[in-house]
Amino acid sequence: MKNTAFWAALCWLTSVAAAPGSPSAAASLPVSTANVAGLHVLAKQAGKLYFGTATDNPELTNTSYTAILNDNQMFGQITAANSMKWDATEPEQGVFTFAAGDVISNLAKQNGQLLRGHNCVWHNQLPSWVTAGNFNAAQLTQIIQTRCSTLVGHYKGQVWDVVNEPFNDDGTFRQDVFFNTLGQSYIATALEAAKAADPNAKVYINDFNIEGTGAKATAMKNLITSLKSQGVPIEGIGLQSHFIVGEVPTTLVQNMQEFAALGVEVAITELDVRMTLPETAALLEQQKKDYQTVIAACQAVPQCVGITVWDFTDKFSWVPGTFAGQGAACPWDENFIRKPGFDGIVAGF
Repeated sequence: MKNTAFWAALCWLTSVAAAPGSPSAAASLPVSTANVAGLHVLAKQAGKLYFGTATDNPELTNTSYTAILNDNQMFGQITAANSMKWDATEPEQGVFTFAAGDVISNLAKQNGQLLRGHNCVWHNQLPSWVTAGNFNAAQLTQIIQTRCSTLVGHYKGQVWDVVNEPFNDDGTFRQDVFFNTLGQSYIATALEAAKAADPNAKVYINDFNIEGTGAKATAMKNLITSLKSQGVPIEGIGLQSHFIVGEVPTTLVQNMQEFAALGVEVAITELDVRMTLPETAALLEQQKKDYQTVIAACQAVPQCVGITVWDFTDKFSWVPGTFAGQGAACPWDENFIRKPGFDGIVAGF
């Protein structure tokens, strides 16, 4: 006689095993098949300066993670995701703390990797003494100058995201303590202070949703033109490139070329391609195409100097904590297994 309890249990176990997100379902998803020495090696062979990744201090205790991070054939550049920001480096006015940032800087030196400074002036992750200080224009100008000159002077010889995210998506200037007090002049103040502190630094403005043509990208181009007409140093534009699967702008190459025509270089500074979970083979295949599209766009524009992913593994991605129900944005999964997106990067080069 048929044991209905047994068969019901077996059917339940089978359905669980095949459920999205379960170990066996994850094991059935496609993975990378590329056999390459390293992405930085490919980038250099393609004429770029680097392929790199962001990293953060709490991650450095994970030996599986650092084994990949420290491979300078895979990553020729690293960005400190948080430890050089304002709250981390000047928690009290005039009191600078570089211990955490120095860990990242020293790691880059040990590995023979380039370091990207991130960042000098940003509306977010500010200590309360900045946001609630009620400073007048002269005071805040001095605060910005001190901040930029001290930070850039401490980490000399680097590329710097001096100003981060100055625009709203409609191309208007973001309303924050800096703009509300100083207008757009705070941008020139920051760039000039950074360059004066280290003439060998390369000074950038970094933002998101400026990767394709549109109102925000146009506003950034107008800002570059204005800064250059005033003799303010501006040498590069960072295209953050936090994309959604299947929604990479079709005007990437045109837009990069338009920035380059203004006399600045560009870099892809915070690349990831997020999806609505759970992962599927179809989403991973589209993500692979999207990574390839972005890398190929940079490859097509000589003034696009390099690419940085905003951490390389889903284990440490910022996406799930910011976008509910989304994730799987990185080229390595949570277990440090290369995904098809890795192959897309290879194909893009």
